[in-house]
Amino acid sequence: MKRILLLTICLVAMTLTSVAQYDFLTAHRGVIPGGYDFWVYQPGDYYFSQENTPVVIFLHGASLCGRDINRSRRYGPLDAIVRGREIPALVIVPQNPSGSWNPKKINDVLEWTRQHYACDSTRIYVLGMSLGGYGTMDFAGTYPEKVAAALAMCGGSTLRDVQPLGQVPLWIIHGTADRAVNIKESKKVVNALEAAHNDSRLRYDWWQGANHGAPARVFYLKKTYQWLFSHCIKDEGRPIRRDITIDRSELKNAYTDMMKNVPPPEVLENED
Repeated sequence: MKRILLLTICLVAMTLTSVAQYDFLTAHRGVIPGGYDFWVYQPGDYYFSQENTPVVIFLHGASLCGRDINRSRRYGPLDAIVRGREIPALVIVPQNPSGSWNPKKINDVLEWTRQHYACDSTRIYVLGMSLGGYGTMDFAGTYPEKVAAALAMCGGSTLRDVQPLGQVPLWIIHGTADRAVNIKESKKVVNALEAAHNDSRLRYDWWQGANHGAPARVFYLKKTYQWLFSHCIKDEGRPIRRDITIDRSELKNAYTDMMKNVPPPEVLENED
């Protein structure tokens, strides 16, 4: 009898632990007609932080496009949270069915979330890689007044005019050995902002020898979110933080302070 009772307690505890891990992760399907389906993650202390809670928008790459919303959790902030990374923010993860990211549809997701969740509208951040890197710069360049900081990796921009990106603290990272999205795509944005002397809020890193998938581990680093959260639209002059750095050599230890014995996520090198 004692063994049965102990086994029951253990099973209940395991169930509660499993449920708690996903307690504050909600899938929203079909709530925006013609728009993206998306996830919203609420941090553990959300009940207490409410209107002081920052917002992180993650835009995935082409390999996660489709209609199965669970695909969008294969890598990025939501996967980092499952692995043990604490991200004290509302994390919004839309899923793009196909094609390029649409800035207006991303904004529709953001506005829906702002209407249904209390948050700090002066601390909205966007980050993504590959196709999501394009989406990050296109969204930040379309709505620079909404984005407190942006991090775009191995992407580019489809905007005809990238100058509005000069209003946003923007960090661009791209590997020189990227065979899926040539580093020239990121350099076009950098060159355009520098040529217009509109680069005071821009920083960029060209990682020598890094392939397309290499920057994916940036999503798992604590410093990534420290850098994002250090910006606010209310900051006078909206300066960019340059003292927080991410070196490529740090990526191999991206998971060491999180859950153990969890294999790294697979990010396709040929994703575009």
